[in-house]
Amino acid sequence: MEDHLSEGPEDVDTGYQRPPAEVRFAGELERLRESDTGPRPPGWALGLTAARRFIVGDEALGVRRKFVGDTALIDRALVTLATSRGLMLVGEPGTAKSLLSELIAAAVSGTSTLTIQGGAATTEDQIKYSWNYALLVSEGPSTRSLVPAPLLTGMAEGKVVRFEEITRCPLEVQDSLLSPLSDRVLAIPELSRAASGGSGTPSSHGGQSADAMVFARDGFNIIATANTRDRGVNEMSAALKRRFNFETVFPIADFATELDLVEQEAGRLLEHSGVEVAPRRDVLEVLVTVFRELRDATTEEGRSMDRLSAVMSTAEAVSVAHQVGVRGWFLRGEEGGAADIVECLAGTAAKDNPEDLARLRRYLEQQAPRRDGEQWKALHAARHLLPG
Repeated sequence: MEDHLSEGPEDVDTGYQRPPAEVRFAGELERLRESDTGPRPPGWALGLTAARRFIVGDEALGVRRKFVGDTALIDRALVTLATSRGLMLVGEPGTAKSLLSELIAAAVSGTSTLTIQGGAATTEDQIKYSWNYALLVSEGPSTRSLVPAPLLTGMAEGKVVRFEEITRCPLEVQDSLLSPLSDRVLAIPELSRAASGGSGTPSSHGGQSADAMVFARDGFNIIATANTRDRGVNEMSAALKRRFNFETVFPIADFATELDLVEQEAGRLLEHSGVEVAPRRDVLEVLVTVFRELRDATTEEGRSMDRLSAVMSTAEAVSVAHQVGVRGWFLRGEEGGAADIVECLAGTAAKDNPEDLARLRRYLEQQAPRRDGEQWKALHAARHLLPG
């Protein structure tokens, strides 16, 4: 998650809903490059110290803190990328693994857009390269008909490649990373056959094409992410695991830190959505408390309760806070209150398990009345707004 600070050159409205980190924070990256006098790994846009400051913030340079978490994790991640091992970020959904990979890629390579989105339908073509079939038919395999995918581009240009949700991909697709990670080379056999005239042996006029082998340039590496809830879906092979260093991104432990983050991020989203009032702090306190207790299955007083199977992450809390503010402003011209929380929670808490809705209803009936405060009373009074 990002912290919301005062506006600067990097906050200029681009017209895009979510520009990449290197666009959103272009001014910060430029200031860090200008002041970066430390040692820099080969191929990196910033040194390790400057890259770290880009993520955790530097008040003197006007660089905001963008990731709330273990600072030592950032150091370990950057050191990993400066070696020959890939970086694997694992953790519960909504712990900002994707944001962290984006920020690191933007700091190290100056671009975060060489991204592969993993899924059941992801193929090797989407990872390595494909072909312009019109040119392929008319000219045969050539560099003109080759269409680079993120991995080939990252290796050829010395950039960091991001692989999101890698364990959602079939095992054989995941293992296409073995050679690029170990040998730092990607073979394009079609170009090799084209150079040999299709016979499998070098032709008299060409020999094996130099374009048939792409060797990684300095700066290339891979950051992959995986959700712990997906463990066992397509478990990574032992061979591929050996080529990554694993780092776990944990949920935010401190209530005040999580509340501040939700307030800052929701405020930024609401401003972008045209909402002219900031979210109410007391409403957000209720919202964050509800999320933390449903996530941990324990109240602040230590009472055990039902755990929801749905993901009740900080990112989901920000999304609900955003919805609450939009409902309040566009429907009634106000900030939004506890009743809006109930209306918005149903879609978050009951996504794939109908029992979660019953657990949420029991929480509102049994736990909310135990709390003091106007918003807790309003939350309890609005329990009938849950569907079903």
